[in-house]
Amino acid sequence: MDLAAYAARAQAGPCFICELVAGRNPHPVVYRDDFAIAFLNRYPTLPGYVLVAPIEHVEDVVADLDEAAYLRLQSLIYRVGRAVSSVLPTERLYLLSLGSKQGNAHVHWHVAPLPPGVPYDKQQFRALMQEEDGYLVVPPKDAQVLATQIAGALGEETGNGGEHGAT
Repeated sequence: MDLAAYAARAQAGPCFICELVAGRNPHPVVYRDDFAIAFLNRYPTLPGYVLVAPIEHVEDVVADLDEAAYLRLQSLIYRVGRAVSSVLPTERLYLLSLGSKQGNAHVHWHVAPLPPGVPYDKQQFRALMQEEDGYLVVPPKDAQVLATQIAGALGEETGNGGEHGAT
C-alpha cells in the first residue's frame, strides 16, 4: 500500500464515508439505517474488520453528538461487535475511534476482531497498523460472503432493526 497516497487522499480527498453513504465509494455494508452505517474496512489488517459511522458527517466524537446520539452509536457498535465475534473466532475485540480533523475527519469506530493465536508482539496497536505488515487482500466475493454473514448475525442480534446485507 502506498501510505503517502493514502494519507494525501485522507487529507485532501472527499470524505470516504460521505462518499460511501452517497453510493460513490462502495464497500460491503453489513448494516445501514437512517442514522448509521457499518461496513467492511477496505484495508483490513484483521479478518472481519468493520467500521461504524453516523450517516451525518460529524467530526468530533462527543462535541458533535448529543448524549442520545452517542449512546445510539455505541449500542450499534456493541451489536456489530457481537455479530463479528459470532462469525469469526475472536480472542479480543478492539473498539476505537480514529481519524482527526486533519484526515478521515468523519467520526467512525473501528471494530476489529483479533483472531486467537496471534503472537503477543503482533497484537494491540501492531495488529491495526498497516505500516507493520500491510493489509489483508480480501477478494471481493469473499468480502461479500463475510459481510453477508456478519449482517445475518447482526440481524439476529438486532431483530432486523435496520437494512442488513452486503451491498
